Amino acid sequence: MSNFDLIIQKEALLIKKKLNDSERHVVVLEEKGKTLEAKLKETESHVLVLKQKEALKVVFSAGILGNAAIGPFNTPTTLIYTRVITNVGNAYNQNTGIFVAPVRGMYYFSFFFHAGGRHIVRLFLMKNSERILECSDHKTLNDGADNGGNAAFVELQQRDQVYVQLQPNTHVFGGSYTTTFSGFLLHQV
Repeated sequence: MSNFDLIIQKEALLIKKKLNDSERHVVVLEEKGKTLEAKLKETESHVLVLKQKEALKVVFSAGILGNAAIGPFNTPTTLIYTRVITNVGNAYNQNTGIFVAPVRGMYYFSFFFHAGGRHIVRLFLMKNSERILECSDHKTLNDGADNGGNAAFVELQQRDQVYVQLQPNTHVFGGSYTTTFSGFLLHQV
């Protein structure tokens, strides 16, 4: 075998080794590519979930129409706030006075009232049939009018109901600018 043949044979072995190394490198890159594709799909899925959570907006505020006393009644009565100021997400029902949670989450609710001072006021913020908090005012003979309110953060399950309940033998004054009920979704849980 001549020197030329030896050189050609060495070059062929070197090329074959480089080709094998390149094939192994291609296999490694293909595996990395598959891993990256899987991670990309997972990330896209997470982004979609976050966008859906962000897209869900729930905010409402409503007042009681009228310009007269509401109550007293003999039984607990759900107040119906018929003047809807805002109702993003349509979770508040102005015909029943009841907010229904569209998703499980942490919500914030507030309610305020105006009333004649010569009458007792006692309102409960209710979650399903459970009292969450209360707001009240005592009867006084020398006080023409009273205002009050309360607020709370409440964790709700989907379809939980929240409403304001006027207690028996008490009253509030119907005024869409002063007797109000509001709430919003802080975040899903």
